[in-house]
Amino acid sequence: MAETFGEALRRLRKAAGLSQPQLAELVPVSQSSLSRYESGLQAVDNETAARLDELLGAGGELLAFLPHVGVGPLNADQREAIEYSVKHPGHIDAAAVAALADSLAAHRRLDDSVGPAPLIAATLAETTMVTELLREAHGPYRQKLATVAAEHVQFAGWLHAETRRDASAVRLFAEAEDLADEAESGVLAAQVANFRGYLARQQGRARAMVRWFLAAYHTPGAHVAQRIGDAIQAAQGYARLGERETALRLLDEGDGLLDVAAREEPPGTAYWLTPTFHRLNSGLAHLALGDAGVAVDHLRTGLENLPEDQQDAEWTGEYRIGLEQARAAS
Repeated sequence: MAETFGEALRRLRKAAGLSQPQLAELVPVSQSSLSRYESGLQAVDNETAARLDELLGAGGELLAFLPHVGVGPLNADQREAIEYSVKHPGHIDAAAVAALADSLAAHRRLDDSVGPAPLIAATLAETTMVTELLREAHGPYRQKLATVAAEHVQFAGWLHAETRRDASAVRLFAEAEDLADEAESGVLAAQVANFRGYLARQQGRARAMVRWFLAAYHTPGAHVAQRIGDAIQAAQGYARLGERETALRLLDEGDGLLDVAAREEPPGTAYWLTPTFHRLNSGLAHLALGDAGVAVDHLRTGLENLPEDQQDAEWTGEYRIGLEQARAAS
Protein backbone atom coordinates (compact mmCIF):
# COMPACT_ATOMS: atom_id res chain seq x y z
CA MET A 1 0.00 0.00 0.00
CA ALA A 2 1.31 3.47 -0.91
CA GLU A 3 2.60 5.64 1.91
CA THR A 4 0.32 8.47 3.03
CA PHE A 5 1.30 12.05 3.81
CA GLY A 6 1.01 11.37 7.54
CA GLU A 7 3.15 8.25 7.36
CA ALA A 8 5.83 10.08 5.37
CA LEU A 9 5.72 12.98 7.84
CA ARG A 10 6.21 10.63 10.80
CA ARG A 11 9.07 8.81 9.07
CA LEU A 12 10.87 12.03 8.15
CA ARG A 13 10.37 13.51 11.62
CA LYS A 14 11.86 10.47 13.29
CA ALA A 15 14.74 10.39 10.80
CA ALA A 16 15.47 14.01 11.75
CA GLY A 17 15.56 13.04 15.43
CA LEU A 18 12.68 15.33 16.37
CA SER A 19 9.81 14.67 18.74
CA GLN A 20 6.32 15.87 17.91
CA PRO A 21 6.56 18.77 20.40
CA GLN A 22 9.92 19.84 18.97
CA LEU A 23 8.73 19.85 15.36
CA ALA A 24 5.41 21.47 16.25
CA GLU A 25 7.27 24.35 17.94
CA LEU A 26 9.45 24.89 14.87
CA VAL A 27 6.54 25.09 12.40
CA PRO A 28 4.80 26.49 14.58
CA VAL A 29 1.59 24.51 15.07
CA SER A 30 0.07 22.80 18.08
CA GLN A 31 1.30 19.33 18.95
CA SER A 32 -2.26 18.04 18.65
CA SER A 33 -2.47 19.33 15.06
CA LEU A 34 0.84 17.67 14.17
CA SER A 35 -0.38 14.43 15.72
CA ARG A 36 -3.55 14.58 13.62
CA TYR A 37 -1.49 15.25 10.45
CA GLU A 38 0.55 12.12 11.13
CA SER A 39 -2.48 9.98 11.89
CA GLY A 40 -4.39 11.23 8.85
CA LEU A 41 -7.19 12.71 10.96
CA GLN A 42 -6.59 16.30 9.78
CA ALA A 43 -5.74 17.63 6.33
CA VAL A 44 -2.69 19.87 6.13
CA ASP A 45 -2.83 23.23 4.39
CA ASN A 46 -0.35 24.06 1.64
CA GLU A 47 1.67 26.59 3.64
CA THR A 48 2.13 24.25 6.60
CA ALA A 49 3.07 21.38 4.28
CA ALA A 50 5.72 23.59 2.67
CA ARG A 51 7.11 24.55 6.10
CA LEU A 52 7.25 20.89 7.21
CA ASP A 53 8.96 19.91 3.97
CA GLU A 54 11.57 22.63 4.48
CA LEU A 55 12.20 21.89 8.17
CA LEU A 56 12.65 18.17 7.54
CA GLY A 57 14.83 18.65 4.45
CA ALA A 58 12.34 16.57 2.47
CA GLY A 59 13.22 18.17 -0.88
CA GLY A 60 9.58 18.27 -1.98
CA GLU A 61 8.74 14.72 -0.85
CA LEU A 62 5.92 15.89 1.42
CA LEU A 63 4.67 18.40 -1.14
CA ALA A 64 4.36 15.61 -3.70
CA PHE A 65 1.33 14.39 -1.73
CA LEU A 66 -0.51 17.64 -2.42
CA PRO A 67 -2.58 18.24 -5.57
CA HIS A 68 -0.05 18.76 -8.32
CA VAL A 69 -1.57 21.32 -10.65
CA GLY A 70 -1.63 24.71 -9.01
CA VAL A 71 -3.42 27.95 -9.68
CA GLY A 72 -2.75 28.24 -13.40
CA PRO A 73 -5.77 28.93 -15.64
CA LEU A 74 -5.70 25.48 -17.19
CA ASN A 75 -8.59 24.13 -19.20
CA ALA A 76 -9.81 20.54 -19.10
CA ASP A 77 -7.66 19.47 -22.05
CA GLN A 78 -4.51 20.90 -20.46
CA ARG A 79 -5.21 19.18 -17.16
CA GLU A 80 -5.86 15.92 -18.96
CA ALA A 81 -2.56 16.21 -20.83
CA ILE A 82 -0.66 16.68 -17.57
CA GLU A 83 -2.54 13.90 -15.78
CA TYR A 84 -1.79 11.49 -18.64
CA SER A 85 1.93 12.27 -18.42
CA VAL A 86 1.92 11.77 -14.64
CA LYS A 87 0.16 8.42 -14.95
CA HIS A 88 2.40 7.27 -17.81
CA PRO A 89 5.99 8.20 -16.84
CA GLY A 90 8.24 8.59 -19.82
CA HIS A 91 5.49 9.84 -22.12
CA ILE A 92 5.48 13.59 -22.59
CA ASP A 93 3.95 15.51 -25.47
CA ALA A 94 3.72 19.09 -26.67
CA ALA A 95 0.34 19.66 -25.02
CA ALA A 96 1.60 18.65 -21.57
CA VAL A 97 4.75 20.78 -21.86
CA ALA A 98 2.69 23.79 -22.97
CA ALA A 99 0.21 23.32 -20.11
CA LEU A 100 3.01 23.19 -17.54
CA ALA A 101 4.53 26.36 -19.01
CA ASP A 102 1.15 28.13 -18.88
CA SER A 103 0.63 27.17 -15.25
CA LEU A 104 4.06 28.52 -14.33
CA ALA A 105 3.36 31.78 -16.17
CA ALA A 106 0.21 32.22 -14.09
CA HIS A 107 2.16 31.66 -10.86
CA ARG A 108 4.66 34.32 -11.93
CA ARG A 109 1.94 36.87 -12.57
CA LEU A 110 0.35 36.14 -9.21
CA ASP A 111 3.69 36.69 -7.49
CA ASP A 112 3.73 40.17 -9.04
CA SER A 113 0.43 41.07 -7.42
CA VAL A 114 -0.10 38.96 -4.28
CA GLY A 115 3.49 38.23 -3.25
CA PRO A 116 5.41 34.97 -2.78
CA ALA A 117 4.15 33.42 0.47
CA PRO A 118 0.77 32.11 -0.78
CA LEU A 119 2.41 30.52 -3.81
CA ILE A 120 5.28 28.56 -2.30
CA ALA A 121 3.48 25.33 -1.50
CA ALA A 122 1.66 24.97 -4.82
CA THR A 123 4.78 25.98 -6.75
CA LEU A 124 6.96 23.44 -4.94
CA ALA A 125 4.41 20.68 -5.50
CA GLU A 126 4.24 21.44 -9.20
CA THR A 127 8.03 21.77 -9.41
CA THR A 128 8.45 18.33 -7.85
CA MET A 129 6.06 16.88 -10.40
CA VAL A 130 7.83 18.51 -13.35
CA THR A 131 11.31 17.38 -12.29
CA GLU A 132 10.01 13.85 -11.73
CA LEU A 133 8.51 13.88 -15.23
CA LEU A 134 11.85 15.01 -16.62
CA ARG A 135 13.70 12.13 -14.99
CA GLU A 136 11.47 9.66 -16.84
CA ALA A 137 10.97 11.60 -20.07
CA HIS A 138 12.38 10.61 -23.43
CA GLY A 139 11.64 11.43 -27.03
CA PRO A 140 11.46 14.66 -29.02
CA TYR A 141 9.87 16.79 -26.27
CA ARG A 142 12.36 16.04 -23.52
CA GLN A 143 14.47 19.10 -24.34
CA LYS A 144 11.44 21.40 -24.11
CA LEU A 145 10.45 19.78 -20.84
CA ALA A 146 13.98 20.38 -19.51
CA THR A 147 13.51 24.09 -20.24
CA VAL A 148 10.18 24.19 -18.41
CA ALA A 149 11.67 22.24 -15.49
CA ALA A 150 14.56 24.72 -15.25
CA GLU A 151 12.05 27.57 -15.16
CA HIS A 152 9.97 25.88 -12.45
CA VAL A 153 12.95 25.22 -10.17
CA GLN A 154 14.29 28.72 -10.75
CA PHE A 155 10.94 30.28 -9.86
CA ALA A 156 10.67 28.16 -6.72
CA GLY A 157 14.11 29.44 -5.74
CA TRP A 158 13.00 33.00 -6.41
CA LEU A 159 9.97 32.64 -4.13
CA HIS A 160 12.24 31.34 -1.36
CA ALA A 161 14.67 34.23 -1.92
CA GLU A 162 11.83 36.75 -1.69
CA THR A 163 10.70 35.29 1.63
CA ARG A 164 14.33 35.07 2.86
CA ARG A 165 14.43 31.30 3.11
CA ASP A 166 17.98 31.70 1.93
CA ALA A 167 19.34 28.16 2.34
CA SER A 168 16.44 26.65 0.39
CA ALA A 169 16.79 29.36 -2.26
CA VAL A 170 20.49 28.60 -2.78
CA ARG A 171 19.78 24.87 -3.06
CA LEU A 172 17.06 25.45 -5.65
CA PHE A 173 19.19 27.91 -7.61
CA ALA A 174 22.01 25.36 -7.85
CA GLU A 175 19.54 22.80 -9.21
CA ALA A 176 18.11 25.37 -11.62
CA GLU A 177 21.58 26.19 -12.92
CA ASP A 178 22.21 22.54 -13.79
CA LEU A 179 18.83 22.26 -15.49
CA ALA A 180 19.45 25.45 -17.48
CA ASP A 181 22.68 23.93 -18.78
CA GLU A 182 20.88 20.70 -19.63
CA ALA A 183 18.29 22.74 -21.52
CA GLU A 184 21.13 24.63 -23.25
CA SER A 185 19.50 27.93 -22.34
CA GLY A 186 21.75 30.93 -21.86
CA VAL A 187 18.72 33.00 -20.90
CA LEU A 188 17.82 30.72 -18.00
CA ALA A 189 21.44 30.30 -16.90
CA ALA A 190 21.87 34.08 -16.81
CA GLN A 191 18.59 34.52 -14.94
CA VAL A 192 19.51 32.14 -12.15
CA ALA A 193 22.85 33.93 -11.69
CA ASN A 194 20.90 37.20 -11.54
CA PHE A 195 18.67 35.77 -8.83
CA ARG A 196 21.76 34.77 -6.86
CA GLY A 197 22.84 38.41 -7.13
CA TYR A 198 19.46 39.55 -5.85
CA LEU A 199 19.79 37.26 -2.84
CA ALA A 200 23.28 38.62 -2.15
CA ARG A 201 21.84 42.15 -2.24
CA GLN A 202 19.21 41.25 0.36
CA GLN A 203 21.99 39.80 2.52
CA GLY A 204 24.07 42.98 2.19
CA ARG A 205 26.98 41.14 0.55
CA ALA A 206 28.31 43.61 -2.01
CA ARG A 207 31.16 41.43 -3.31
CA ALA A 208 28.77 38.54 -3.88
CA MET A 209 26.44 40.96 -5.68
CA VAL A 210 29.22 41.92 -8.07
CA ARG A 211 30.27 38.30 -8.57
CA TRP A 212 26.82 36.99 -9.44
CA PHE A 213 25.58 39.93 -11.51
CA LEU A 214 28.79 39.91 -13.54
CA ALA A 215 28.44 36.15 -14.01
CA ALA A 216 24.95 36.78 -15.39
CA TYR A 217 26.20 39.67 -17.54
CA HIS A 218 28.86 37.48 -19.17
CA THR A 219 26.76 34.32 -19.58
CA PRO A 220 26.79 33.20 -23.24
CA GLY A 221 23.32 33.41 -24.70
CA ALA A 222 21.98 35.99 -22.25
CA HIS A 223 19.37 38.33 -23.72
CA VAL A 224 20.34 41.98 -24.15
CA ALA A 225 17.60 43.05 -21.72
CA GLN A 226 19.14 40.76 -19.12
CA ARG A 227 22.62 42.14 -19.72
CA ILE A 228 21.38 45.70 -19.16
CA GLY A 229 19.88 44.77 -15.80
CA ASP A 230 22.95 42.79 -14.80
CA ALA A 231 25.32 45.65 -15.65
CA ILE A 232 23.24 48.12 -13.63
CA GLN A 233 22.99 45.83 -10.61
CA ALA A 234 26.69 44.93 -10.73
CA ALA A 235 27.30 48.69 -10.75
CA GLN A 236 25.31 48.98 -7.55
CA GLY A 237 27.55 46.36 -5.95
CA TYR A 238 30.69 48.23 -6.99
CA ALA A 239 29.18 51.46 -5.68
CA ARG A 240 28.61 49.84 -2.30
CA LEU A 241 32.27 48.81 -2.32
CA GLY A 242 33.31 52.40 -2.98
CA GLU A 243 34.57 51.67 -6.51
CA ARG A 244 32.88 54.63 -8.17
CA GLU A 245 34.67 54.61 -11.53
CA THR A 246 33.92 50.94 -12.17
CA ALA A 247 30.30 51.47 -11.15
CA LEU A 248 29.93 54.41 -13.56
CA ARG A 249 31.55 52.43 -16.37
CA LEU A 250 29.04 49.60 -15.93
CA LEU A 251 26.15 52.05 -15.83
CA ASP A 252 27.40 53.49 -19.13
CA GLU A 253 27.66 49.99 -20.60
CA GLY A 254 24.08 49.27 -19.59
CA ASP A 255 22.88 52.56 -21.07
CA GLY A 256 24.74 51.73 -24.28
CA LEU A 257 22.64 48.61 -24.74
CA LEU A 258 19.29 50.36 -24.35
CA ASP A 259 18.86 51.14 -28.05
CA VAL A 260 19.41 47.48 -28.95
CA ALA A 261 17.02 46.32 -26.24
CA ALA A 262 14.33 48.72 -27.48
CA ARG A 263 14.16 46.71 -30.71
CA GLU A 264 13.66 43.39 -28.92
CA GLU A 265 11.03 42.12 -26.53
CA PRO A 266 12.50 40.76 -23.29
CA PRO A 267 12.40 36.96 -23.01
CA GLY A 268 9.12 35.53 -21.78
CA THR A 269 10.88 34.09 -18.74
CA ALA A 270 12.03 37.60 -17.77
CA TYR A 271 9.12 39.70 -19.02
CA TRP A 272 9.68 42.32 -16.30
CA LEU A 273 12.97 43.53 -17.84
CA THR A 274 11.47 46.74 -19.21
CA PRO A 275 13.00 50.24 -19.28
CA THR A 276 10.92 51.02 -16.17
CA PHE A 277 12.48 48.13 -14.24
CA HIS A 278 15.98 49.10 -15.36
CA ARG A 279 15.31 52.65 -14.19
CA LEU A 280 14.42 51.41 -10.72
CA ASN A 281 17.70 49.53 -10.39
CA SER A 282 19.62 52.46 -11.80
CA GLY A 283 18.06 54.52 -9.03
CA LEU A 284 19.42 52.13 -6.39
CA ALA A 285 22.85 52.25 -8.04
CA HIS A 286 22.90 56.06 -7.99
CA LEU A 287 21.75 56.03 -4.37
CA ALA A 288 24.73 53.81 -3.51
CA LEU A 289 26.97 56.24 -5.42
CA GLY A 290 25.69 59.14 -3.33
CA ASP A 291 23.93 60.78 -6.29
CA ALA A 292 20.72 61.33 -4.33
CA GLY A 293 19.04 63.70 -6.77
CA VAL A 294 19.48 61.32 -9.71
CA ALA A 295 18.33 58.44 -7.52
CA VAL A 296 15.14 60.28 -6.58
CA ASP A 297 14.34 60.98 -10.22
CA HIS A 298 14.91 57.38 -11.35
CA LEU A 299 13.11 55.73 -8.44
CA ARG A 300 10.12 58.08 -8.45
CA THR A 301 9.66 57.84 -12.21
CA GLY A 302 10.12 54.08 -12.21
CA LEU A 303 7.56 53.50 -9.47
CA GLU A 304 5.04 55.85 -11.04
CA ASN A 305 5.26 54.03 -14.37
CA LEU A 306 4.76 50.50 -13.09
CA PRO A 307 1.62 48.70 -14.34
CA GLU A 308 -1.39 49.39 -12.14
CA ASP A 309 -1.54 45.83 -10.79
CA GLN A 310 2.06 46.14 -9.57
CA GLN A 311 1.91 49.58 -7.98
CA ASP A 312 1.67 48.10 -4.47
CA ALA A 313 3.34 44.75 -5.17
CA GLU A 314 5.47 43.34 -2.37
CA TRP A 315 8.62 43.33 -4.54
CA THR A 316 8.48 47.13 -4.93
CA GLY A 317 9.21 47.64 -1.22
CA GLU A 318 12.97 47.68 -1.77
CA TYR A 319 12.62 50.55 -4.25
CA ARG A 320 10.18 52.52 -2.10
CA ILE A 321 12.61 52.35 0.79
CA GLY A 322 15.37 53.47 -1.57
CA LEU A 323 13.27 56.43 -2.68
CA GLU A 324 12.70 57.49 0.94
CA GLN A 325 16.45 57.27 1.62
CA ALA A 326 17.28 59.24 -1.52
CA ARG A 327 14.80 61.99 -0.63
CA ALA A 328 16.22 62.22 2.86
CA ALA A 329 19.74 62.57 1.45
CA SER A 330 18.93 65.10 -1.28
